[in-house]
Amino acid sequence: MKSLFLICFSFSLFITQYISITRAQQYDMTGAFGLNYGTKANNLPTPDKALNPLVHYVWRLRIFAPDNGVLDYLNRSYPTQGYTFAVAMGTLNDDVQKIADDQNYANSWVQNNIVPWTNTIFTHIVLGNEVIPGPIGNFVVQAMINMEKAIKECTTQNIQVTTAVAMNVLGVSYPPSAGVFTEDAMEVMRGVVNFLQNRPQYKLLVNVYPYFAYANNPAEVRLDYALFNTTDIVVQDGDLQYSNLFYSMVDAMIWAVEKAGGPDVQISVSETGWPSAGNGDIATVEHARMYVNNLIATLMKSGTPKRPQYPMKTYIFAMYNEDLKPEGVERNFGIYQPDLSEVYHVDWPKWNETVNLGNIVD
Repeated sequence: MKSLFLICFSFSLFITQYISITRAQQYDMTGAFGLNYGTKANNLPTPDKALNPLVHYVWRLRIFAPDNGVLDYLNRSYPTQGYTFAVAMGTLNDDVQKIADDQNYANSWVQNNIVPWTNTIFTHIVLGNEVIPGPIGNFVVQAMINMEKAIKECTTQNIQVTTAVAMNVLGVSYPPSAGVFTEDAMEVMRGVVNFLQNRPQYKLLVNVYPYFAYANNPAEVRLDYALFNTTDIVVQDGDLQYSNLFYSMVDAMIWAVEKAGGPDVQISVSETGWPSAGNGDIATVEHARMYVNNLIATLMKSGTPKRPQYPMKTYIFAMYNEDLKPEGVERNFGIYQPDLSEVYHVDWPKWNETVNLGNIVD
């Protein structure tokens, strides 16, 4: 059971009144789904209108950088309405080196972006999104070290420090047990994995997109395998059997992490989704609806073949279609249009009123 002291004092009354805390002895995805809240658009609704429809379905929110409008709404929503979202917040990629080079900068970042929001639960600070491998990626480990120190010095919250990586950090991903990092990514990823291995509650965030795997190689990848739409065993990897590409990709990352020295490092999926337009008959509303709903239904049953008992926190990409992104599929991952109409319907899990606190703050 997660101690209430893992949450800043201002939330202790909220937790006591509204959440029944039980130790989950079995696979439990309660509260494990989240949404990516991107804001690269000029026509989005205000945060209150954007988030209010989701409060009964989604417990988690990922924002890519501090956003005072979003944070101010979240901070006000608990005392005025009795609910809030658990927030995974990124740094700007350009801030990673500054945080790594200067502990004072890291402290100021926390003072400016965490401390003022006393009624907000922050679960993760994400140092960079898909910056490994690359010049910024070389600063990620030290940035994580400095950020962790800043959080401990400046706040009373227990906030995980991590980074988000794309599948391109893998040099081999098939079969999953062959998963290994590329030479370009290996050194930095060993440092990231070592940092996380020594902090068992922290998780590596991974962006997992079967869509791109299929779209880039439709001759070799089955569409039904990418869409969770078959019960066939498509990949047999030793004793492990795969009937969907998502689990194969996640397990390839787990294998790579283990080989890099992280047998106990857990994975959360920071992004996954399917575009509803922008690439002919591959990116369609029906495929997007099928992918997201089948994803949820599959995750509700069990974890991956390699870790079937591990309920993997998963953030769906994305909340809205964003018109300032590059033309094509990048603009069309949203579940909602900016006018709040559905692009497609999502069958969110219906939670009962007993929520495992560990699943919310973990």
